[in-house]
Amino acid sequence: MSEHPGVVFRDGPTGRRAGLAAGPDVWEIVRSIKSARAAEPALAEQELLTLIADNTGTPVSVVHTAVRYWASYPNEIDDEIATADAAEEAAELAWQRERRLLAG
Repeated sequence: MSEHPGVVFRDGPTGRRAGLAAGPDVWEIVRSIKSARAAEPALAEQELLTLIADNTGTPVSVVHTAVRYWASYPNEIDDEIATADAAEEAAELAWQRERRLLAG
């Protein structure tokens, strides 16, 4: 934590994960950045950071903290993103199967 001020560690179902003392988990911010960059590749850096800050309610300085942590530990954060993406996909598929079954 001394290497990355503003980053704390939280326990959860997937184990220990990096979070922002003043906000969400680091992976949530990084996933938002990657998603926004994919959707809006022409955004300038400041526009991207402002978009993420506005959409997440996280100050730009705290978004920077998440980016710096990811830059030091990209595999850790990318693994968290992949786990979240897989869980969301599994939940969506289960919901679709349920809808098909109940629709007759």
